[in-house]
Amino acid sequence: MKSKSKGVIIHSSPDIVFDYMDNLSNTGMHMMENSGMMMGSKLQLEQLSDHAKGLNAKFRWSGKMMGITMDFTTVVTEWVFGKEKTWETIGNSKMIILKWYKMRLSLEPRLNGHATEAKLNIDYTLPDNIFLKILGIILSPWYANWCLNNMLRDTKANLEGLPKSNIA
Repeated sequence: MKSKSKGVIIHSSPDIVFDYMDNLSNTGMHMMENSGMMMGSKLQLEQLSDHAKGLNAKFRWSGKMMGITMDFTTVVTEWVFGKEKTWETIGNSKMIILKWYKMRLSLEPRLNGHATEAKLNIDYTLPDNIFLKILGIILSPWYANWCLNNMLRDTKANLEGLPKSNIA
């Protein structure tokens, strides 16, 4: 299993940061927009559970990337409002450079609750197919960093009212 972690200080309370990051449309925005890392493709997000937030919230990502079908489902497995959230892929996931992943969000108040340290971690495994596994060995560290950086940068920019280009 591989793992990557990133963190950032966001000048907002943990409850506000959590509420924003608990919305998969916000944290997954980078996968729903055309980009170089997505090879000009984008994925669609579909809510499968009757609730969009909280324990057991379930979503399906689908689309095509370079003509290859992407189709995977994630479910929230741990959820404590204002503190932490864990979500992971379930079932038969059709992804190119990953077989499975688990993401963790953890928040710690800073500056007497006026700021929050947001930390994201992704654990993942590579595909079984030898060609995709080799591709995953090469590309998955970049992709994991790209995802974590986008999720944190988008949150910080939105909550601090800054352009994304101003955030490292």
